[in-house]
Parts: sequence; C-alpha cells; structure tokens
Amino acid sequence: MTQRTAVITGGSSGIGLAIAQQLAQQGYRIAIVARNPQRLQQAAQQIGHGTRYYAADLSQRGAVEEVAAQLAADLGTLDVLINNAGFTRVIAADTPLAQAEQEWDAVIDGNLKSTFLFTLAMLPYLRKPGGRIINLSSIAAQCGSGSAGALGYSAAKAGVQGFTLSLARELGEAGITVNAIAPGFIADTRFFGTGLPQDRIDAIAAETPMGRTGRVEDIASAALWLASKEASFITGTVTSINGGARVG
Repeated sequence: MTQRTAVITGGSSGIGLAIAQQLAQQGYRIAIVARNPQRLQQAAQQIGHGTRYYAADLSQRGAVEEVAAQLAADLGTLDVLINNAGFTRVIAADTPLAQAEQEWDAVIDGNLKSTFLFTLAMLPYLRKPGGRIINLSSIAAQCGSGSAGALGYSAAKAGVQGFTLSLARELGEAGITVNAIAPGFIADTRFFGTGLPQDRIDAIAAETPMGRTGRVEDIASAALWLASKEASFITGTVTSINGGARVG
C-alpha cells in the first residue's frame, strides 16, 4: 500500500501537533508548517517517523509560494492538507479604532488569508481523486465568544467556514473533499498564551453539557476520520466538537 502524505499547518503545538501525531501513528508521512523554526524542530522530533518541518509566514504570498514549491519537491503528491494555523488578538467593541484596525488585519491575515493562500498554492499537488482538505474553524464563528474581545477571530473563522463550503462545491468533481472542524474551548493548547485562569476554565467546564473542556485529542480524532478513505462521501460539512456547548 502506498504511504499517504499529510501537511499540517500550525503543527508545532496544540491541536496541529496532536493531529500530526495521530496521523503519524497511522502510518502517514508528515510535514508540518509554522512560523517558529525552533518549535517546529522540537515538534518534528516529538512526532518522529521522519517528520519534515518548514518555517513560513503563510499570510505572505511569496512565502506561501516558496514553501509550497519546496513541499512539492520533497513530497510529491499530497493526500491530506490540514489548515490549522491561527491565533487571536483582543478586538472588542470599545477597542480604539486605529488599534482595532491593526489587530483586525493581523487576525484576518493569520487565520483566513493564510488558509486561502496555502490551500490554493497546494491544490495543484493534491491527489485527484482522493484528496482531503480539512480547515480548522471555531465555535466562535457559530455563536460568538463567551468573552469580549473576539470580534476579529470570530469573523475570521466564519470566513474559513464560508471558504470551506464554497471550495467543497468547486472541488467535488475532482474527487477532493473539503470539510471544517469547529472546536469548542480546548484547554491544553498555547492558544491563550499563558492560559485562562483556572476558575474561568472550571466555569466553562460547568457550563458544558459533557462536564469538561475539550482536549486536543478530541479534535485530532475527528481530523483523522475526515482524512480517511472511509470519509470519501463527506464534503462541505462543519463538524462541531464542543461537548454540547453549542447544539444544532
């Protein structure tokens, strides 16, 4: 059997790292892309299995074109593309306009533009038929954030969902599936920097019907399924993984 190949952006920590680890354990050839070379190297060692790593700012077209060409040269045909890279900045209704604009541009570039650019750059190398594209969205795109300050992030991830649905329609004839995963609050990541206060984490768990916060493995398991050959008729979906924090 031919070894399948997966590229994961934001693969140096958190959800991206967990996805890369699960795919590697299933025999995939792995490449991870992120901004920080040192974290990438550490993550590649942690994943093992000959994982390749590439440092790039995926919000910049030139960098995207360069890393896409290098990935194609090193790996050839790609089976699975997982767009996980992203971050948030505080943008609330009372944020001063000049600051809000600066942070908005950064969040849109880092979450939505990067997904758009990297996907289009990698499309020529994606297996047809049989390719898989999986984009990471967020519960914030579906019902807003439980805390003030996520205006830009919510909008960016809503854009990722719209991009996912439109691209699924365009690529269906080529036999490529395109889906998104919308995680709820995942406690064990670097997403909030030093992390939320423990009392806030406890409150989120108490408000969640399943009685706990999410784990990176919850998201990685869903990505593993969507990447599989068994998911060949699933496209244009947004899978919500939030323990019931949002239903319907």
